Amino acid sequence: MLKSMTGYGRAESSKETLEFSVEVRSGNNRYRDIILRLPQGLQPSEDRIRSIVSSRIKRGRIEVSIQMKDNENKGLKLELNRPLVKAYTSIFNELNEELGCKQPIDLSFFSQLKDAIIVKQESVDLERIWPDLKDVIEEALLSLETMRVDEGKALERDFSLRLNRIKGRIEEIRNRAKITVEEYRDKLRQRIKKLIEAADIVEDRLMQEVAFIADRSDITEELIRVESHLDQFRGYMNQDDVIGRRLDFLVQEINREVNTMAAKAADSFVSQLVVEIKAELERLREQIQNVE
Repeated sequence: MLKSMTGYGRAESSKETLEFSVEVRSGNNRYRDIILRLPQGLQPSEDRIRSIVSSRIKRGRIEVSIQMKDNENKGLKLELNRPLVKAYTSIFNELNEELGCKQPIDLSFFSQLKDAIIVKQESVDLERIWPDLKDVIEEALLSLETMRVDEGKALERDFSLRLNRIKGRIEEIRNRAKITVEEYRDKLRQRIKKLIEAADIVEDRLMQEVAFIADRSDITEELIRVESHLDQFRGYMNQDDVIGRRLDFLVQEINREVNTMAAKAADSFVSQLVVEIKAELERLREQIQNVE
């Protein structure tokens, strides 16, 4: 079963006083690259979240964004940076003493100082919230999976269409190759007969050379290998596994075989069919880049 690497999933959950919102986006990537965007309170759970994502997705760029709201606790805590404030106070007192000034310190001044007031996130009981968080993450991944499978089915239909076209062109090449080899042999025989009549040449030896040259132009092995690769391609499409790179390799191998066919056959009709096959292979290659 083909799966696309691109997709989107979303899930929300509201249990007790906690609200979770999870969004998952996936895109093309040669390997697996997981990017997490978490609130500060959930960052200690990063490894567990990565593990869940890794168990469901084997290849691609995956972006996971999680929002959390605690309706029981606003989640923010303000603290006075006492060492910093005391240090500023000490300096101002020294300055007053040196200048002989008794100007009192305006407390509002401290509110303007950077880092005088520290904003902290209230701690979260990760073990208590983990079961609910895990459920909503898995729900978002399931939503993503549904989209990736649906797109994979569309890719599979397109692949099947192109594989059938390639198969048809291969059959045409096979039929044409039989005629081409015989025509080539006949032309060589006619030319050699003329040479034999004009000179003292051993006919048996020449016939061996004719057979040798004809064999070199035979593309039967290449045809068999291409058909085998096409069967393998269809077989991989039915596997529930990471198959994108395997399909890409098969397309490269088919391309190499048809290039050899064109060179060995030395026939304009075969060359035209090879061009058509290569066009289908290029479209397959482009689409394969989106397969997990």
